[in-house]
Amino acid sequence: MLTNDELLLLLRDIESDRVERTESTRDTDKFGEAICAFSNDMPNHALPGYLIVGARNDGTPSGLRVTDQLLLNLAAIRSDGNVQPIPAMNVNKYTLPDGNELAVVEVLPSDIPPVRYRGRVHIRVGPRRAIASDMEERRLSERRTAGARTFDAQPCVGCGLDDLAVDLFLVTYRSNALAPEVIIENNRDVKVQLASLRFFDLRRDCATNAGALLFAKDLLAWLPGAYVQFVRYSGSTQGGDVEGEQRFTGDLLSLLRELDAFLTAQVQYQIAPVTLLREAQSSIYPREAIRELLMNAIMHRDYESNTPVRLTWFSDRVEIQSPGGLYGEARADNFPNVTTYRNPIVSEAMKALGYVNRFGRGIARARESLLSNGSPPPEFVLDQPGHFLATIRRRP
Repeated sequence: MLTNDELLLLLRDIESDRVERTESTRDTDKFGEAICAFSNDMPNHALPGYLIVGARNDGTPSGLRVTDQLLLNLAAIRSDGNVQPIPAMNVNKYTLPDGNELAVVEVLPSDIPPVRYRGRVHIRVGPRRAIASDMEERRLSERRTAGARTFDAQPCVGCGLDDLAVDLFLVTYRSNALAPEVIIENNRDVKVQLASLRFFDLRRDCATNAGALLFAKDLLAWLPGAYVQFVRYSGSTQGGDVEGEQRFTGDLLSLLRELDAFLTAQVQYQIAPVTLLREAQSSIYPREAIRELLMNAIMHRDYESNTPVRLTWFSDRVEIQSPGGLYGEARADNFPNVTTYRNPIVSEAMKALGYVNRFGRGIARARESLLSNGSPPPEFVLDQPGHFLATIRRRP
């Protein structure tokens, strides 16, 4: 966190490429582009960048009164899904010695650039913002590869371009992840395009683990546990008769589509009268709650494990179990308010494909769905390092 003296120095340094000043309090696109540019840290300072709201271009305060709502709006940019992968940032209010107020967004350099805002890579070029050129995107991609920390950003050695369904990337994924004008202007080699989205390691000439998950023709040859196992039992234990089982495999997009259709077929709704003129729809197990918790399990699972995500359907409950417990800063005492992404590239892809509406909202949406259905709240087993278990109880 900046001191007031450090903030005053940044305000005066109008040539710095680590500071952007604005008088606007409503220009969300401007804020998002600035956060994206600081996350990319094109000059490679390895230092935070600062968006200062309430300052003129010359560094003088504009007289803004910083409200709680403004701070909330700035903080919400982190998880609204437009800046991908999710930026590391802090939002604070400062009061200068003369009484002027400023809202300051501190943005840390991303470990896995390039970062995009609404499908475009923004960078700092001296004191101004710009759209990254092809060469600049490649430099960011190479930097990300050298400093890869998460499993999905690491190379899937041996999985080359011929092992990927390139048409799936070109025809389906790009149209969801990138701005239309970017696609029209894009005449780069497909490997470079994949690398710019963290799906290909140019130095190793192979897909990243995220690229394999999204586009591999034979995913289980590279990541043997990357599937979902469904079993339905007639009773409340695994000792009951097996009424149905299915294994969902394939690239992530195909798997998600198949699961969506499958859940729709599994969940049966009932219509019950609320008043003489109004009816309500309910289910023993609401589809939306199961879907949200299942998407959460697929997004946050440990893909280094050979264990699948398990969807187990009993007569009195549905259980969703994924390999890998809580990750990073997430703990039992702060769940689900604090989320650290084990697979940030996979999370970004699921958002781009429309399977996640907003980062950090899956558990809350499941709870809301269960409440409106008249069902008990979801239950979680959080203290096991090897797995995460979510349980939905049958509606009374």
